[in-house]
Amino acid sequence: MIQRFGSRRPGPKMVHWGSACGKVILLGEHAVVYGAPALAVGIDRGACARATPCQAGPSRLRVEGWNVVVDDEVMVNDVAKAFQALTASARRESGDWHAQTVEVRADLPPGGGLGCSAAMGVAIARALTPDVDEDEIQRHAMQWERVFHGNPSGVDSAVAARGGCIFYRKSEGLEPVRMRETLRLCIGDSGRSSSTKVMVDSVARQRLDHPTEVTDVFDGIRTLVFGARAAIEAGDATGLGRLMDQNQLFLDRLGLSTHAIDRMCSLARSAGALGGKLTGAGGGGSVVALVPSARIAERVLAAWRAEGFSGFATSVAVELQSRTWENEAAP
Repeated sequence: MIQRFGSRRPGPKMVHWGSACGKVILLGEHAVVYGAPALAVGIDRGACARATPCQAGPSRLRVEGWNVVVDDEVMVNDVAKAFQALTASARRESGDWHAQTVEVRADLPPGGGLGCSAAMGVAIARALTPDVDEDEIQRHAMQWERVFHGNPSGVDSAVAARGGCIFYRKSEGLEPVRMRETLRLCIGDSGRSSSTKVMVDSVARQRLDHPTEVTDVFDGIRTLVFGARAAIEAGDATGLGRLMDQNQLFLDRLGLSTHAIDRMCSLARSAGALGGKLTGAGGGGSVVALVPSARIAERVLAAWRAEGFSGFATSVAVELQSRTWENEAAP
């Protein structure tokens, strides 16, 4: 289980730890970049990081399982650039900065639309700066995110840091959504990774070339998101599923779906899911299906496996969501 806050383990080297959760966007991808709201939830897979002070030299980052080791002085690839951007942000706001060695591990697929990079950025920020508040953690993580995604909406890093169920607008930040019922989800891998930056740029080009059509899509998605929030707060899972299906149609109009994503959504509905759609940037990545029970979740996962797709089940519980937000939510 991904913990909300970074923690400190005392010892001679003062090892600092940080963790963050992955995310699933239920509705609102791409439109959120242009001011529309999005609904997202944190999931119990994510990233964790450990930071140990160095005696000298630049800060270093090792990404477990990726065969990647970089420092924040030699810009050999995007991971190094992102690490440099994050450490530079931390240095600017720290009165007592020193070089550190960071090890980070994620149990989310990169390019899968589940917020892998944001979870890593938040976990690293927490390990490097364990005593700062959540707003500062997210500022540091956004510097990391911009290297990978160009113009990120901020929803990934917000969910990675907060968890629970959130309603997010770029201009106003995030609000906790009070869930009436536990949300049960199946997350499936389409078998093809995708670049958020490439897909965001694709939508941006469409918006320039066909402003009226894209604006109509964004307006439709905006309406669906407000309806989905009301459905979650009322405990109307059937209504939420229908709205997710409609959101998928809008995303398909933007050319963001694929044959594999369409097939996985169809399989999920045939197995009893209430709704299904791509989640994240599209062009590959992951699918999210809303299911009414653990039994239906197993049927969905079995249907996906039968056609060569992998996946897992997760849930966002009412009591966990309440604990995650603690006193930040209105009574």
